[in-house]
Amino acid sequence: MPKNLVIVESPAKAKTIQKYLGDDFAVESSFGHIVDLPKKGMGIDIDNNFKPIYEVSPDKEEVVKKLKSLTKKAEVVWLASDEDREGEAISWHLYNVLDLKKKETHRIVFNEITKKAIQNAVENPRKIDENLVDAQQARRVLDRLVGFEVSPILWKKIKPGLSAGRVQSVAVRLIVEREKEIRSFKPEASFKFTAQFGTVENKQFKAILTEEFKTYEEAKSFIESCKAANFKVKDLQKKPAKRSPSAPFTTSTLQQEASLKLGYPVSRTMRVAQQLYESGLITYMRTDSVNLSQEAISAAESAIKKEFGEKYSSPRNYTNKNKSAQEAHEAIRPTNFAISSAGGDDSQRRLYELIWKRTIASQMTNADLERTIIDIENDRNAKMFQAKGEVIVFDGFLKVYQDTNTDEDAEDDKSLLPAVKVGENLSVEEIFGTQKFTKAPPRFTEASLVKKLEELGIGRPSTYAPTISTILNREYVIVGNLEGDVRKLQTIRLKKGAITEKVESETYGADRRKLIPTDIGIVVNDFLVDYFKSILDYDFTAKVEESFDAIAEGKEEWTDMMSSFYGKFHDNVQNVEDTAERATGERELGIDPKSGKTVVARIGRFGPMIQIGHADDEEKPQFASLLSTQSIHNITLEEALKLFELPKNLGEYKNEIVEVNVGRFGPYVKYKDMFVSIPKGEDLMEVSLERAVELIDEKLKADAPIAMYDGKEVTKGKGRFGPFIKWDNMFINVSKKYDFDHLTDEDIEQLIEDKLKKESEKVVQNWEKEGIRIEKARWGRHNIIKGKTKIELMKDVDVTKLTLEEVQKMIESQKPAKKKK
Repeated sequence: MPKNLVIVESPAKAKTIQKYLGDDFAVESSFGHIVDLPKKGMGIDIDNNFKPIYEVSPDKEEVVKKLKSLTKKAEVVWLASDEDREGEAISWHLYNVLDLKKKETHRIVFNEITKKAIQNAVENPRKIDENLVDAQQARRVLDRLVGFEVSPILWKKIKPGLSAGRVQSVAVRLIVEREKEIRSFKPEASFKFTAQFGTVENKQFKAILTEEFKTYEEAKSFIESCKAANFKVKDLQKKPAKRSPSAPFTTSTLQQEASLKLGYPVSRTMRVAQQLYESGLITYMRTDSVNLSQEAISAAESAIKKEFGEKYSSPRNYTNKNKSAQEAHEAIRPTNFAISSAGGDDSQRRLYELIWKRTIASQMTNADLERTIIDIENDRNAKMFQAKGEVIVFDGFLKVYQDTNTDEDAEDDKSLLPAVKVGENLSVEEIFGTQKFTKAPPRFTEASLVKKLEELGIGRPSTYAPTISTILNREYVIVGNLEGDVRKLQTIRLKKGAITEKVESETYGADRRKLIPTDIGIVVNDFLVDYFKSILDYDFTAKVEESFDAIAEGKEEWTDMMSSFYGKFHDNVQNVEDTAERATGERELGIDPKSGKTVVARIGRFGPMIQIGHADDEEKPQFASLLSTQSIHNITLEEALKLFELPKNLGEYKNEIVEVNVGRFGPYVKYKDMFVSIPKGEDLMEVSLERAVELIDEKLKADAPIAMYDGKEVTKGKGRFGPFIKWDNMFINVSKKYDFDHLTDEDIEQLIEDKLKKESEKVVQNWEKEGIRIEKARWGRHNIIKGKTKIELMKDVDVTKLTLEEVQKMIESQKPAKKKK
């Protein structure tokens, strides 16, 4: 055992760091936090100054045991968790749980995993920053108090299994309020005109009328006046302009850009960035600073001069508009500017290139532009057309994007306008007017929600991705697609002296991958806004973040902050529990024509539902669950009543009843013991017997065996993760290197054997963490070994199917009982 033990957070980081340290160092991972508040119970001693009661997580007991053993053998322990508040707390917990007071212990930090950074950290150790620990502890305790005390109120007043959170509930509020804005939005119509003009040299260009008309009559009157009009250039302006590069990436701007340019969800961006960081390719990916170190600026300067030339270099630093940003930290940047492309897979390469280009561009010269504006008048009315164009005189930082166009700064250049003179007559090729409608505010994407939270000062770099994951997992919000509606547009065109009028159509309100609140999300939000105004208040939540920052800087005691918050909060909780009525989001739809009873849509104890009648009626009310595509906020009476027809008998097929119904996985056809999903977009209530039989036959054909392996059937299908084969209850993805429609016996054999090998390796890795190993024995058998215990398995036992719990029980059963003294 080397005399130095370095403890980091992740195994991947441990492997990278080990390469940079000599034989005197051993690098081990804590696999993140080793302790946390208990899952059961609050875990906070409120009467004892809000003291948190930490416990070693059950899945970390073996990790802690191993680290304790290693620390006893080491002379010096180096705590090298991340440099943010979570990382500082991890080091503090390691220090206490591993009892490192008796050891020489150093805290080291670095924002990049390079040889120079690691060696510099070792040469400049420090003590654990207890202010940062307190800030993390304050966040954890406050969030536990809010969740632990408010969530039971939601179970009682709405439905079981709900949860509330200080940041998650504010995020849901933003999404719900935006949805309400969209639903209440009334579009206003206007008419917009564009024209195609020709010069004396027959060069054509496009111009836009600077004024819009409110009514069709005004629009038609205008175009009528243009029939005999002569158009000429009234004014020509040419102005120099500059375009400056954006600042290097922070966590939130990286998430926004990766969403916009690469289509990555926030969680994927953070996962891939973590991989790049742990591979030593980029600096730490949780930061709110746009600052670059002087060393990084110099390195970027050298790379720019070498790659593009000296005239493209313009070293500069950026400052944050966000007052709470930690300027001592760096923005996200490459660790080596000489490497323009890197990463272990396509996801990593694409994100790395995005980061490299953004950072390099930030240190390059501005782009010089020439902007041209042409004003066009006519002799029949006072309206003005205007054409705008832009020419790049010197590309500057845009040069880094010219080949790939992967950044907001590299948007396509506006069209080059032809040379014209003031007073020059212009021919009219066409004037086209179309009806336009004002648009409702856009729904949030994951990235735009992060941007809004950051603008409001809510959350910090480490909280954005977990917050979004939480509200999606709780199903308060979904990432949904909306098909939109169709509306009519009036258009009018003047061409070759003739006017034509036409009615066209457009789809509006369509959305792709936007955050949409669910019924339960809306009801929970409205309840919290009504009864917990302070918790859901944007300013309050932002001020809490400022308090955390003050604690981190040593300007405020975390227990003082908790005391000032908890008293009023706890009183409010008790008051709501005693006085608030149940919240169901109930909406009356009308009268059931059969029974004459009221029909309402509401949230029940098991989710969104329709109810016919009231609880105090002589006959019990009837209930029906909504389909996943329906909402209590817009379902119609007709749609609601159809739900009571389910399960719906369609008839018989081969003497067996065929039904349609809806379950937890959506609408389906039931035939014998078979459940066949109804494809998205098809209306469950409109499925005929003929269509159901088609779906049944397709399913029977798809489920038919395509081969046999080891005496067991092989079938194939397509799921949410793509094409697969199924064998022995095992699903095996089929990659693109195979022709899925024409799989050979050799392909199937290879796929199954590769999967078995992979599963076996995974099992071995999991068992090795617990000190258990597998060895091959005679006649194709396997032995399981832990310490001095050895178990020989029967030949027909598949080790990949054994659970860790089963193996541990087998080992325990082999151990001799301890003799009583």
